[in-house]
Amino acid sequence: MAAARPRHEEVSDWLRERMESGAFLEDDQLPSENQLGTRFGVSRITVRRALQTLEGEGLIYRKQGLGSFVKDNRIHHGLVRLTDFVEDMEAAGLTPQSIVLHQGMESAGVRVAEALGVAEGAPVYRVDRLRKGDGDPLAFDRTWLPPFYAHLIEKHDLRTSSIYSILENHYDISVFRGRFRIESVNAPNDVAQHLDVPWGRALMLIERTSFTEANQCFYYQQRFYRSDRVAYELELLRGTSKSQKSGLPLKEFEPIFKKDADHSREAVQ
Repeated sequence: MAAARPRHEEVSDWLRERMESGAFLEDDQLPSENQLGTRFGVSRITVRRALQTLEGEGLIYRKQGLGSFVKDNRIHHGLVRLTDFVEDMEAAGLTPQSIVLHQGMESAGVRVAEALGVAEGAPVYRVDRLRKGDGDPLAFDRTWLPPFYAHLIEKHDLRTSSIYSILENHYDISVFRGRFRIESVNAPNDVAQHLDVPWGRALMLIERTSFTEANQCFYYQQRFYRSDRVAYELELLRGTSKSQKSGLPLKEFEPIFKKDADHSREAVQ
């Protein structure tokens, strides 16, 4: 007969799952010790042991006389230069993994045609990839390329190489600039399944159009990030010149990847 599960683990597991699911966000105050004790029918000593466990894992912080709060345990790194997923993961201290779900030619829809600068219905190459960090699903990429660039990358293994690195390292094609558009969207059903989130969950959609040094558009990408695992921050400089009319200079623009404190646990939906 299996030994009874310690009550303090029931409390810490419930709080941890609530944080992982997004019910408790960074700097949110957790229920009080009395509230948790009443909910689980345990003593304050048991509740305090559960909170000490979470504090030791770096998931919460405690303020004397105020209670316990969710800690911002996300990892920061700079994105002033144009980077790819592998570079972002390595800079964040996470092990990147790419799973190729689809590769093949199709006809360009209106949005893809506009982004790539081709005629609607023109042949384009689509690549779908699930992106993971330390084994956890973080993003789903859908990328379209014109046939010329598709011919260059299709002979390479996109599980271990990024499109940027293939073009730069194998063909001496410099990735010069990128245009970003970031918005919140509800998860489409196929994307939700791959990211292990419920259909309709809010995701961060980043549309990226990338250009070579010759100013040729070589890919258009839609990346769906799990909003509970990734955020973006930017820092601007005010500037001192009164004649400055082109906007504020960008100092930092960085994605923040939230580490899962226990990779053995399944995401709670």
